[in-house]
Amino acid sequence: MAIITIRNNPQLSGLIDMKANIPFASPDGEELALQLLKPMWSSGGKGFPLVVFIQGSAWTKPNQFWEIPQLALLARRGFVVASVTHRSCFSAPAPAFLIDVKSALRFLRANAAEYDIDPERVCAWGTSSGGNTALLLGLTGDDPAFEGDVCPGQSTKVNAVVDCFGPTDLNKMINVQYANVPKTDDYLLYALGGKSPDIYEEKLRLISPIQYVKEGRELPPFLILHGDADDVVLYEDSETFYNKLQACGYEADLVRVENAPHEGDFWSPELLNIIFDFIEKNV
Repeated sequence: MAIITIRNNPQLSGLIDMKANIPFASPDGEELALQLLKPMWSSGGKGFPLVVFIQGSAWTKPNQFWEIPQLALLARRGFVVASVTHRSCFSAPAPAFLIDVKSALRFLRANAAEYDIDPERVCAWGTSSGGNTALLLGLTGDDPAFEGDVCPGQSTKVNAVVDCFGPTDLNKMINVQYANVPKTDDYLLYALGGKSPDIYEEKLRLISPIQYVKEGRELPPFLILHGDADDVVLYEDSETFYNKLQACGYEADLVRVENAPHEGDFWSPELLNIIFDFIEKNV
């Protein structure tokens, strides 16, 4: 065998560190912790842009490790990526999931120097219910209705949003798409805080991103990606949401993935590169 000599890597370029189980909040005594991927090389004092990722979970507690291998590919491009969590809808009704994720964002901004983050460059990215959460982050930045008490004074505005097959209109989804599901059996009733019809409809509107799209607001650019064979969250709902963003004058792109279901072969290297390029361009 030949002897091969290569140079060392004193800057640790291209290498990623993972800091696991970083506590960021304890709402109602339940400790919440995030998983952090960050470049091992230094930003030179500038701070790396931050991506807050929310894994889909039907608003129950997410599996934060599901997309870690793919998220590491983004971190190698020079991003700090936080896979965050929130309380289950069964233990904490909506909008607790949004309040918890905003707490994670404020925590990361407050500790930006420790984790080599540029707090002025942040993207929210989520899948399914996490996509719904990412959209709500982009649409409700610094809205006092959804802010908790973790690291007060830190902003929850983001510079860009990536949504993969997230629900955008909960009233339509529950009352039309799932109209034949008996309301007494619908777990979302528990997630939304009660079986009273007035509370139910009000909470559905509260967590429906399409309700927040109105002219004259300052909103970040949106990238929406959805499979047209998705029978869990319908592709047409993302298209309707995209059209409303466009009609109101906001920057948005929609990627239609042919024959793709909810998760599964929705994913591909081509799709990941579209997401990564959008994030690099906008944060």
